[in-house]
This record gives sequence, structure tokens and C-alpha cells, in this order.
Amino acid sequence: MRTVALQLGDTAPDFEADTTEGVIRFHEWLGGSWGILFSHPKDFTPVCTTELGEVARLKNEFDRRDTKVIGLSVDTVGSHNEWSKDIEDTQGQVLNYPLIGDPDHVVANLYGMIHPNALETLTVRSVFIIGPDRKIKLMITYPASTGRNFDEILRVLDSLQLTAKYSVSTPVNWKDGDDVIIAPAIPDDDAKVAFPKGFKTLKPYLRMTPQPNR
Repeated sequence: MRTVALQLGDTAPDFEADTTEGVIRFHEWLGGSWGILFSHPKDFTPVCTTELGEVARLKNEFDRRDTKVIGLSVDTVGSHNEWSKDIEDTQGQVLNYPLIGDPDHVVANLYGMIHPNALETLTVRSVFIIGPDRKIKLMITYPASTGRNFDEILRVLDSLQLTAKYSVSTPVNWKDGDDVIIAPAIPDDDAKVAFPKGFKTLKPYLRMTPQPNR
């Protein structure tokens, strides 16, 4: 299986795989939802144990955003099931989303999750956010030594969902509820109609308006 150099906007590769919740076909499993696919290097490792517990804790937040989460490592589903006991014991969270068993690296290679210069045979900490259109909206890669910030991943998800619906972008350090930027291509007259709460012009290309879905 060759490694694919995926880019933003590409269709997320489909696959069939065994998981802790049974065999899935990825696109079918996603349905019409957003999705987050994230990999961890190996079972029974300390940083990953904390991460998977945190995702379980945040499951209601992902559900509220109509977003399905699924994890992956190169270990087997049987190993995942054993590891889940440690996650519950140390993090106080029962695993409430599926983990993909990928001992043959099929999914890891489809998504370019193995970086030989970093980890020769194990997956790095990849995160893919996938839209309801099956397109990849975000890719982040962390080194094995650094745990992910899932509050940031939720923040980016909020931005992606907002900007998919409205002609806006989100400024630096934006959080849900903050003002947003009107797309420069929209003339002022059209912006007055599209954004009835009004806007503040800082520069002709930089117009701030209250978040439109608030």
C-alpha cells in the first residue's frame, strides 16, 4: 500500500476496518456528519492514554457539533480493548468512540500517518477533520512526545463549521461567540444585507461583524 500525500480539499480515502465497535466502512460510518480521525503511535503509551481519555470526556461536545470521532493505532482491536481498561482506570473515562485496529498499516498508509524520519513503523499524532462532503478540511501532525490540545481542535471545528455556512473567516485567537471577518469579495452594500447586525470597517479589506449565527 503506497502512502498518499493528502492535501486540504482532497476526498478523505474510504476504507473498511475492524474497530472496537465492529467492522466499519469509513464513508458509510460518517454518514452526513463531520468527522475527526486521529492516530496515536501505540497502545499502552502514556501520552496517548491521556489523549484518549480526554476525547472520551469531550464526546458530548463533539456530538453537539454533529461530529463523529474515531482513533487509530497500528495495534490490534484486541490490544485496544485491553488498553481501554487502563484508560478508564487512569483517566476516569470509559471509551465511548471506536478505535481502529491497523496492524497491517492499511489506513495509516492511506492517510500518510507514518513518517519514517520520525517514527519508522508507528503512526505519528495525526488529526484529520473531514466535512460532510467527505473533503479533508484540516490536517495537523504532532510529534510523538507532544500531547494534542483538543480544546484547540474543537475551536478549529467551530470555525470550520461557521465558515462553511457564512461568507466569513475567523481572526487570530478567535473563539465561538467572538466577532468575525467579512469576506473581502462582498461589497459593502451586500454586506449590509448579509450581516444585519452591522459591521466595523478597520480597513477596506478588514471588516468585523458579530458572529452571524449568534
